Amino acid sequence: MCRALPALLLPALLFSAIPATSVQAQSPKPGLPLPDVPQAQLPAHPKPLTPGPCQAGRSITAAAQAASLGAAAGAAGAAAGLNPQSVLQPKTCPPQTPLAPLINWYARFTTGPQVKPLTPKEKGWLAIRNVVDPFNAVTILGSSAIAVGSDADSPYGPGMRGFGRSVGVSYAQDMTGEFFGTFLICSLTHQDPHYHRMPSASIPHRIGHAVLQVLWTQGDDGKGMMNYANLAGYAIGDEVGNLYVPGRETNLPASAERYATGLATAPIDNFITEFVPDLASHIHVRVVLIQRIINQVARNASAGQP
Repeated sequence: MCRALPALLLPALLFSAIPATSVQAQSPKPGLPLPDVPQAQLPAHPKPLTPGPCQAGRSITAAAQAASLGAAAGAAGAAAGLNPQSVLQPKTCPPQTPLAPLINWYARFTTGPQVKPLTPKEKGWLAIRNVVDPFNAVTILGSSAIAVGSDADSPYGPGMRGFGRSVGVSYAQDMTGEFFGTFLICSLTHQDPHYHRMPSASIPHRIGHAVLQVLWTQGDDGKGMMNYANLAGYAIGDEVGNLYVPGRETNLPASAERYATGLATAPIDNFITEFVPDLASHIHVRVVLIQRIINQVARNASAGQP
């Protein structure tokens, strides 16, 4: 019995030698608070996120996800003491505007000519542009094809040969009228070769203005003057045309009749230039091609083509 006593006392002595702190750490007393969970540490200088390119067709779900990610990144940056502006924000696309046409073909017809005196050089370039205008070429080619195709016995002859002669005569008449009516006479008399519209006036006033422009027009100084380009240009163009237009009567009564017909039909071109732009602005249709074709047909009729 005495030998067994030391064997029983040895475990008790070892248990009493264990520190109290280690026992408390292993089994905390009830009622004491648990230690806090360690906070996640951010880097001292986090790399800012770079926003990607703007995608106009991004879905609503992708946009919401990007917004939530941006808000979370902003909250984390604010907790770390960073500038919220350096954190990625959802990028918004700029409003899309419709592209304007590269060339506004009918702007010069709706706005009218600039109120400025043209130099003789500028009047010469205006005459050249009127001759080489693509609408002028379309008109001449179309009218020549119709004229030759509908009358094989015309003075121009049938087939492609007659078509080529008709096109050549039409271009010669056009160049003659532009040289004398737009360049030479207007340069000598200081006349403005443009037709000036009156879009703000009443309809009767505009009709009278278009008719009066055949005889009375505007000079380079903005004042009214006789329309020498029409009064003298039609006569000169008719006499020059007598030299090369086939099948034309060249006597004085026939020339006087063509001259009177040219002055009587001249307001048609002015009516088209005055009112067709209004029609285009109301129905929103680009009708410049039709306007230029009708203008050229009226000009050719005024020149007295057979």
